[in-house]
Amino acid sequence: MQKSIAKFPLYSIANPQSIVFFGASNNFGTMGTIFLSSVREIGFEGPVYPVHPKEDLVQSLKAFRSVADLPETPDLAVIVLPTRLVVETLKECGRKGIRNAVVVSGGFKEVGGHGPEMEQELAEAAAEYGLCLLGPNCLGVSNPHHKLNTTPFPYLGAPGFIGMASQSGSFITQMYNYLARLGLGFSTAFSTGNEAVVDLVDCLEYLGTCPKTKVIALYIEGIKRGRAFIETAKSISPHKPIVAMYVGGSETGRQAGFSHTGAIAGPDVLYDGMFRQGGIIRARNLTELFDFCWVLGTLPPPKGRRVAILTDSGGPGAAAADACGRAGLDAPAFSSETLEGLAPLVPHTGSINNPVDLTFHRNHMDYYTEIPKLLLRDDNTDSLMMYFLTPVEFFKRGLEHMGVPKEQHVEMITKMINDQYQPVGRLLENQDKPIVGYTWRSFEEQTIRTLLDLGLPVFPDPERAARALAAMAQYSKIRDKIP
Repeated sequence: MQKSIAKFPLYSIANPQSIVFFGASNNFGTMGTIFLSSVREIGFEGPVYPVHPKEDLVQSLKAFRSVADLPETPDLAVIVLPTRLVVETLKECGRKGIRNAVVVSGGFKEVGGHGPEMEQELAEAAAEYGLCLLGPNCLGVSNPHHKLNTTPFPYLGAPGFIGMASQSGSFITQMYNYLARLGLGFSTAFSTGNEAVVDLVDCLEYLGTCPKTKVIALYIEGIKRGRAFIETAKSISPHKPIVAMYVGGSETGRQAGFSHTGAIAGPDVLYDGMFRQGGIIRARNLTELFDFCWVLGTLPPPKGRRVAILTDSGGPGAAAADACGRAGLDAPAFSSETLEGLAPLVPHTGSINNPVDLTFHRNHMDYYTEIPKLLLRDDNTDSLMMYFLTPVEFFKRGLEHMGVPKEQHVEMITKMINDQYQPVGRLLENQDKPIVGYTWRSFEEQTIRTLLDLGLPVFPDPERAARALAAMAQYSKIRDKIP
């Protein structure tokens, strides 16, 4: 792989200094207008030049009759036009000297008929002018670090560390809200569509070098360059995790993928082998894809599959132990030293075995300080799974019992929650073992949001937490195995 990310063909698509836009108007009911509004809403800092045959202003921007009339040669062209106009428009861009394009327009290989021929013409036009082309039939690119979003949905949340290449544009643009709720975001995300020129391998190479990307997510319906894909992934995975979701392994998935982007799928066993050779972790669904990226991008890798479980209730502890077993993880016995340390901290109604169950706390802060320290220090454990159940109503009830005026509740509850959970944040900073949480409380609750803001991955059930830890253990093995 090239050393400098600026030398990659995709660099100017993900980091353009100026954009020419085809297909936008002042009618918000059109796709092109929606796409342009996303570019403007995220605050893109370079000039944007709409090309329109009639309008003088498009969304308050000066419009030009043709690309030849532009005052400069933009870095990137975004084309959202009827299929019949795309090839000639791309050639006009090439004659202007533009070398990067995103073709959102569909109606090519994915529709059959003359579609494949038109897509071949598009690829030949790109080759003729040396254009790096993303698409067609894609939703473009999002790079919030560069304030770039050519997709139809507004980008939500902060710039993040997940780099994504997806053959479905929806699994980029429709994930903004989902990731933002978890405190996550994209570094750069590419929608590759039909891959007439740029494909998953090109995106993988770019994201492997991208300094903002800590972990790579792939949504795959079919891979054209199998050997190049494996070799590229193999060169990246030892230093940057790759997680992939493949949907073409079943007959129904294969048919859906072909009608969606024209992708040629293969059996699951083939892709399992490719992922194994490339050091890629396979996610079985979209939830797993981002769960795995979440922990792999934020937590230190575990040395093995041994999990310490901490809970203040028996049922959630048993459920967590069962989830760990089903995910291929172990819940080992603790050392005698750890058991001796736990004995004075856990009431006789609880359990100092694994899972540790406090039932009712003697000193509730021990749950967030001394006990997790002991469990993480144990040589028999590689990671820690913690159960969290502190309803805001408990804090309100306590303040009411103490006679604190209601107008002071919000401020005092915020302070109490922060004081309770700050030790968990310090544990995350000072430990070389991963910690994950699980709960059945709402992610909108202030207690859980505080933990998320501190950087702790908290899952809505122990099964997801266990599978995430198992993915981390799998990556540790991959990293150690691939030279």
